Amino acid sequence: MSLDHNHEINNYNRSFAIGVTLNIIFVVIEASYGMFADSLALIADAGHNLSDVVSLLLAWGASVLATKAATEKRTYGFRKATIMASLASAILLLVALGGITWEAIGRFFNPKPVEGITVIGVAAIGVVINTLTALLFVKGQKHDLNIKGAFLHMTADAGISLGVVVAGILIMVKGWLWIDPVVSIMIVAVILVGTWGLLRDSINYAMDAVPDSIDIPAIKNYLTSFDNVSRIHDLHVWPLSTTETALTVHIVVNDQSLDNSFLLNLQQNLHDHFGIGHSTIQIETSTGKIDCMLDNHRHV
Repeated sequence: MSLDHNHEINNYNRSFAIGVTLNIIFVVIEASYGMFADSLALIADAGHNLSDVVSLLLAWGASVLATKAATEKRTYGFRKATIMASLASAILLLVALGGITWEAIGRFFNPKPVEGITVIGVAAIGVVINTLTALLFVKGQKHDLNIKGAFLHMTADAGISLGVVVAGILIMVKGWLWIDPVVSIMIVAVILVGTWGLLRDSINYAMDAVPDSIDIPAIKNYLTSFDNVSRIHDLHVWPLSTTETALTVHIVVNDQSLDNSFLLNLQQNLHDHFGIGHSTIQIETSTGKIDCMLDNHRHV
């Protein structure tokens, strides 16, 4: 494992530690004010935010597991844990968004005023804490589904809390009770777009689909561009984790005197130009009577 990768993992550990701490503090504040103001809404939301702490711990645990060494039982280690965590995060987010939507629909038919300035004040604190937590993951979420799950959870909570603040102020000033469910549904719709993408990508990764960032035709063109390469077969590309991609391929060559530098150059270029850090390449010669059993073009 490279020093850069270790540094990145340490940064994630710090981000998760800060995020979990901030959100636990907010849960305590929200639950305390909920009991003080006798607000069932605040107490219920504290429970929801506690589930976000669980989601952060899930993503954190997966990122730590991914660094564990391979064993004879798990020859790729626990890298897939990050994919399973991102899938769980997407499902939890969809359930949460569904619950918020259901509550919003109910408020259309039975509108309720926001329970005083206390609720608005606590929601404003939630906006700050959840936004700060989301910002911890804003960079990593672009190339790591596991981090994206944590980012979307925090963004969703920041958005919902902001909706409570805006709706609460408008209700107090204008008396528009209908604005609360409208704002909630609008925020849910925006977050749903990102959540649906997270769910789709997580399922694809779990099914070993080729990551969107990988250009298979370009890889084929590169591998067959050498003069001594006759053809390739049995090419497979799949995600080892939410940040690592693996490749296996059989390359049929016309030259039997190839040395290890040819393989090293292939692996280095696959890493540098295609983002594939774990490549396994089998070299076969075009001469001889026995062809590879995995070659669809072999002679029968």
